[in-house]
Amino acid sequence: MKFLYSLLIMAPIAIVAERMHASPLVVFILAALAIIPLSGLLGRATEELAGHTGPTIGGLLNATLGNLAELIIAIFALRAGLVDLVKASITGSILGNLLLVLGAAQLAGGLRHREQRFNPALAGMSVSLLTIAVLGLAVPAVFHWLHPDPARVATVHMSEFVGGLLIVGYVLSLVYSMWTHSAAFGEGGDVACGEEPPEWSLPRSVVILLVAAGGIGWLSEILVGSTEAAVSRMGLSETFVGLILVPIIGNAAEHSSAVMMALKNRMDLAVSIALGSSIQVALLIAPLLVFAGMAFGQPMDLAFHAMELASVTLAVAVASAVVRDAASNWLEGAFLLIAYAIIGVAFFFF
Repeated sequence: MKFLYSLLIMAPIAIVAERMHASPLVVFILAALAIIPLSGLLGRATEELAGHTGPTIGGLLNATLGNLAELIIAIFALRAGLVDLVKASITGSILGNLLLVLGAAQLAGGLRHREQRFNPALAGMSVSLLTIAVLGLAVPAVFHWLHPDPARVATVHMSEFVGGLLIVGYVLSLVYSMWTHSAAFGEGGDVACGEEPPEWSLPRSVVILLVAAGGIGWLSEILVGSTEAAVSRMGLSETFVGLILVPIIGNAAEHSSAVMMALKNRMDLAVSIALGSSIQVALLIAPLLVFAGMAFGQPMDLAFHAMELASVTLAVAVASAVVRDAASNWLEGAFLLIAYAIIGVAFFFF
């Protein structure tokens, strides 16, 4: 984390570079590097704030603010009309968390601890929610493929209804895991871990959260403004940038947290970070972006490209197979990383 925070110096440098009309590629790289530590600060402030509010409200804060940095980036991209980039970032975030983050955590944890176990209730609910997520993304895509809708008007309206239902499903999952069946979701694993008291005061947590969110918003606007020219300069497709680079930028700190938890043999938390983030993106972030597009006059639907939908479906199937037994080892982690690399290569040449 200290290394990530050292990248904060990139924030003023990126702002100055943008004001001086530096090369779009340079501005893009500087803004991306600056957003990474700000995302880490945002996550840390959320955790500290959760420590002051009790387990129930704290869990709700973590659940609702876990992907705030990525949501901010996507909103600015959507406002700029980069709908394909936003949709690719949704797909990439789901793939990255299911395969890259979970795989890295299982590999790192498995190399230090021969076998690690986590809460079966967490595994079972995650598999169920991921299945619903695939359904919510598949139906709009199939609808668009089979229904003659060249202007995508009906597809957008249908996606708004589907998005509302997905949000309802996400809220119900929070009620289930945090209220009606909260006892089943306490941290288990191999090591008993108590609640750690917050290190930051409540005012400090709130101020840092607001400052980090504001900084991410400012730098996201700079990042998005330089994206098209930078993508052209790099010779990469907008889909590849949205699918690989943007999710890594927005979730780098969260990714490192999952690996650190696995190394400490706290696999419940590592799995919760990886799977929980994917579930939140599919059931909450994607629908919110549909409604944000409606507000910005940039219609966005949930009908993803066939390649994107196939990749998400396969990733959910592979991740579900890995977590279903509520145990992990380094080999499973290595295979998840291989699966992510295969999909990344496919999109590079797509």
